[in-house]
Amino acid sequence: MVEEILQQLKTGKVTALEHIQQLLKVIEQKNKKINALLYVNNNAAKEAEAVDKKIKAGKAGRLAGLGIAVKANMNVIGMPISCASRTLENYYGTYDADVIVKIKQEDGIIIGIANCDEFAAGSTGEYSAFGATDNPVAPGFVPGGSSSGSAAAVAAGMADLALGSDTGGSIRAPASFCGVIGIKPSYGRVSRYGLIDLSMSLDQIGPLSRDVFGSALAMEIIAGKSNNDPTTINMPIGKYTHFQQKKIRIGMSKSFETLTKDRKIYAVIQNAAEKIAKALHTEIVDVELDYLDLAVQTYYPLVYVEFFSSTRKFDGRKYGKKIEDACGEEVLRRILGGREISRAEYHGTYYRKALKAKKLIAIEFERAFQYVDVILAPTTPVLPHKLGAEITDPKVIYAYDAFTIPANLAGICAGVVPADTVNGIPAGLQIMAPAFKEEVLFGVMKVFEGLQHGTGRENKRR
Repeated sequence: MVEEILQQLKTGKVTALEHIQQLLKVIEQKNKKINALLYVNNNAAKEAEAVDKKIKAGKAGRLAGLGIAVKANMNVIGMPISCASRTLENYYGTYDADVIVKIKQEDGIIIGIANCDEFAAGSTGEYSAFGATDNPVAPGFVPGGSSSGSAAAVAAGMADLALGSDTGGSIRAPASFCGVIGIKPSYGRVSRYGLIDLSMSLDQIGPLSRDVFGSALAMEIIAGKSNNDPTTINMPIGKYTHFQQKKIRIGMSKSFETLTKDRKIYAVIQNAAEKIAKALHTEIVDVELDYLDLAVQTYYPLVYVEFFSSTRKFDGRKYGKKIEDACGEEVLRRILGGREISRAEYHGTYYRKALKAKKLIAIEFERAFQYVDVILAPTTPVLPHKLGAEITDPKVIYAYDAFTIPANLAGICAGVVPADTVNGIPAGLQIMAPAFKEEVLFGVMKVFEGLQHGTGRENKRR
């Protein structure tokens, strides 16, 4: 747990060097099988020694000594940033993304570059050009995607924290399947500068960790206004505290229940919701979300068109290879689909209608949040399938994101916290809160984490 590790580092019980060496040892033992990391930082131990000097001098940052894995679509200077694609397999970062700059300023150590679905186009972790990622807590099953390596690295103890990107559930689904915490921030909360994005209007960078404290701390650090990203805003994240819990109103929607294909998953979520309601001395309010069934149909035209547009720079001239010549099947499907939708735009048939539906979903959530502070839901409607299972219909894979996509379309914040297991596989509780209300999101997540650990302890102001 990040909170415990930081305490040990601050008190000198463990040095940063010892801690990083332990992470590297775990990576050496596990990564060959799990394939969570595509690259391991050879300078990590040397960087840890420098951090130890800062700790002793009392000048260390808030992440001092922690090992952090970074998804392979975020620029880190001097490290291979391939997007898990043959297209960019020889590309090394020439600058640090905004989030990396902030992590380094707080003395976090980049332990390695995490595997992912190629160009973040996938929901399972199987679409990497460098091999699928295995699920460390449910071996033989997919870990979820596209931030598969980020979630698996944290779950396997290879990293204290990890960064992923979430376009329609790419942090939250892997967090659920791997039994860790995962956060999709509000749109505009975190700078996307340095991210090789999948969809510019939906993507957000967020953290994964084994405890709520770790993700909350990471969010405090990476959030904020950036001159490099005009979508960002200057609004600090408030601290989550126990006294706020008395004001929390909880909502659930029957639409999620209707659309959940595995009834065991919904039973887990219902039980979790009842525990939280009891702890907060509140009732569960039914909220209407009638457009949820349109989420997938709305999302993919937007993603296809925006991904097609963003990939036009991968023409093999400036860097890398021409993407159409080097990419895998799923990436090519999205490129071709985006091209065809763009060609049809003079009819106003697809992309513009998807934008209208996106607005309807956003308005629907705004209306729901007039009556509740958070909405609880499953993370996915089904459990993960086995690695290598032959699924010929891509719509089956796309359905993994049916419950996570709405938060991206609405621009709100959402997080996943482990709830229970179903057939031995983790199932995460998804908690959604209004845009720029991350402190409320973390507060409810912290309450549930305490219930799960049997502590019932009150939140304390950091």
